[in-house]
Amino acid sequence: MKTSKKGVAFIEAHEGSVSRAYLDPVGVLTIGTGFTNSSVAFRKAWGRKIQLGQTITRDQSRQALAFVLRKEYEPPVEEGMPRDAKQYEFDAAVSATFNLGPRFMTWKAANLWKTGNRSAAAEHWANNYNKAGGRKLPGLVRRRKEEAYLFLTGEYAGIGEGTQREVRKVKPTEPDPVVKEAQEALKRFGFDPGEIDGWMGKNTKEAVLAYQKTHPHLNNDGIIGPATMAQLRRDAIAVKDSVQKGGGLSVVSGVGAFFCGLPWAWIAAGVAALTIVYFAWRYRDVIQRRWNKFRGREVA
Repeated sequence: MKTSKKGVAFIEAHEGSVSRAYLDPVGVLTIGTGFTNSSVAFRKAWGRKIQLGQTITRDQSRQALAFVLRKEYEPPVEEGMPRDAKQYEFDAAVSATFNLGPRFMTWKAANLWKTGNRSAAAEHWANNYNKAGGRKLPGLVRRRKEEAYLFLTGEYAGIGEGTQREVRKVKPTEPDPVVKEAQEALKRFGFDPGEIDGWMGKNTKEAVLAYQKTHPHLNNDGIIGPATMAQLRRDAIAVKDSVQKGGGLSVVSGVGAFFCGLPWAWIAAGVAALTIVYFAWRYRDVIQRRWNKFRGREVA
């Protein structure tokens, strides 16, 4: 069994297609249709490791997707699925395997599928496997629910997480959750999109464009695409990381040193300094973006 045309379109709608390499929310280099350096098949097709600044055409991305599905992501699904598996079940599992890795076929949802308990498999699938870097991400939450729905019903539905959001003249009847998430993040970071209504209108486009102009790795097009959403989420993660992990490390090291009879204040200060260096390196793109905004500097 091979991924159907509808299945490929489903994956492309979730992953999008980004021509320029970018960092995902947890700092993983990504290009094209969600390709990363962890994919052996993609590195073989691409001929080198992904690096910031590299670009890929839409045709190259589509050819690479067909290759990596055939070589790396379809085989574990085909080997692990039950004999009576349906095409849409296979497509849903390939989407999850492409996003999560071949190990997905060893997890609970896949094991329930193998035993024929499809309802339980879909329920578990819809409510798990939605974290990256230990954090639940809205995009992954939506993707898991849509994969589980496809798996259970055979309907290739969904909002298309990776589809580019361009300006719409008419307000949609239902708010777009991707646009709404972007609007909330933009407002939090000082780029006012106007009303938080899930409508990709003129004000939201201007806010997106202003955000992109401060970022070192984004194209200035005013479009909400996978790369822009990844950076907005990365911005939010950077704030939480610096507060939660940075402060926690300093406190724990200080308390530990105190009970060991060591100069805890100095040790805590040293750990704090190292933490600052670590976060400055890990989130250097985020820091550069915020520094550009502070200085009013636009990035070409």
